[in-house]
Amino acid sequence: MTRASTNILLIDRVPGGRSLATDAIWIVAFSLVTAGCAQLSVHLPFTPVPVTAQTLAVLLSGAVLGWRRGFLSQLVYLAEGAAGLPVFADATGTALRLVGPSGGYLWSFPLAAALVGWLVEQGAARSTWKLAGALVAADALILIVGSAWLQLLFRVPYSQAWLLGFYPFLVTDALKIVLVGLSLPRVLRRFEAHENDLPARPDSS
Repeated sequence: MTRASTNILLIDRVPGGRSLATDAIWIVAFSLVTAGCAQLSVHLPFTPVPVTAQTLAVLLSGAVLGWRRGFLSQLVYLAEGAAGLPVFADATGTALRLVGPSGGYLWSFPLAAALVGWLVEQGAARSTWKLAGALVAADALILIVGSAWLQLLFRVPYSQAWLLGFYPFLVTDALKIVLVGLSLPRVLRRFEAHENDLPARPDSS
């Protein structure tokens, strides 16, 4: 007899159970992962927004933690930066970042994580193509909100805003989507195989 698990989220398959304390630990941990990815940045001469690995952490937070914890992890990340901790790109920490050129992207992080998390909770992670669609939707949300923010901030035509805030990030964001989309279903399948190999627990009476 095998033991089947109904858990869809990867985080709920990690041994140790779930509690408010463990949820808080994972939320803070992923906020710090986002902070670490923010330091992997490249400044391009034709856009005020650096290319960073932040989007990878945002997508992972939603895909691994689910929509609630993913949303909160990115909200905590923004709070850390606004409080002065050096978690934003180039090891900066100031509330001014939230109203600067990168502001639209940063504010969209919690929403993008929640979107991926919700779609994963609906079963998207069980299919590479469905997960890819969820990741593309969340990444598009970040880029669209970020570009719209630049259009409002600099009062430029939409076409120029897209040149500043959308097109420069397509290649690197596609690589992040491929990385998460290929790896997460495989990790989930390994957890499922391991759980099915465990002996069933005897019924208690």
